[in-house]
Amino acid sequence: MSRIRIIGGDWRSRLIDVRTVKGLRPTPDRVRETLFNWLGQEMDGLRCLDLFAGSGALGFEAASRGAASVTMIEQDPVALAALQANAKTLRATCVQIVRGDALNFARSTAQPFDVVFVDPPYRAGWIDRIAPLLPKLLSDGGLVYVEAEYKIDNIDRLTRIKHGSAGQVYYHLFARAD
Repeated sequence: MSRIRIIGGDWRSRLIDVRTVKGLRPTPDRVRETLFNWLGQEMDGLRCLDLFAGSGALGFEAASRGAASVTMIEQDPVALAALQANAKTLRATCVQIVRGDALNFARSTAQPFDVVFVDPPYRAGWIDRIAPLLPKLLSDGGLVYVEAEYKIDNIDRLTRIKHGSAGQVYYHLFARAD
């Protein structure tokens, strides 16, 4: 087991446990710092969805910065147990953790989100499968963060507004194209 730190907000510098799970790569501090500079340091009142939650780094970071609600979707039972333990330790009452498949959740939810985090396991084709569902998940003015092992120029019905890379991580911020 390893630990990562939350970099901003109420839980700044708190450590969360990360269980060793195949394919799990927590978003690096530097990338999270850039992402939350893009989104704004305060996320007061926003509804966030962390598909493929994994370590929960993105969702807990959003909750720490004042998100009204954070829904984390995770299928792996080991990662899920760590998410639940971290939420309990942090007393993260705004965090809802759902055991399930990210695609099925994205297909079935009717709730719009202000920010959607997409950081799936690499080299498994998840981005191509989830991309068509992303626009319907967004509220008016909503944003999608996508992390991948390659640069993404386009997602249908979304416009890339920011992007960067750090090592082998490519990260992107998208908004609705309309």
